Amino acid sequence: MKQEEIGIVVGVEGELAKVSAARHADCKDCGACPGEDAIIMDVRNPIGAKPGQKVAFEIQEANMIIAAFMVYVMPLLAAAVGAVMGWFVANKLGQPLVPFQIGGGIIVFCLSLIFVKLYDKAVKKDVKSLPVITKILS
Repeated sequence: MKQEEIGIVVGVEGELAKVSAARHADCKDCGACPGEDAIIMDVRNPIGAKPGQKVAFEIQEANMIIAAFMVYVMPLLAAAVGAVMGWFVANKLGQPLVPFQIGGGIIVFCLSLIFVKLYDKAVKKDVKSLPVITKILS
């Protein structure tokens, strides 16, 4: 499923356009960002929109779901896996469980944050994951 948004082209660089888009209603109350001001995003421009034009663009919902999983769920799962690994290590060494569980959780959580950052850089380089301008509105 695709989510359609509306924005204004503020610049064009090759086959990409920089589009200023207002944050949608779903973003308004989440508190993860400083406010509902417009954001500038890179968008694929297969129809040749020019600066100043109002355009509609689509964002693949699958991309948003994967990104949400990578940012929110994966680090929590990693912390749980790290805690379990700490439990196994503590049992093998005959040490107290809690410090090893906490340490394992923190270490694997931090490693997952590094992985999320690397994933973010890879996705930014992948043009196929970018939103696509579908029509020029004005």
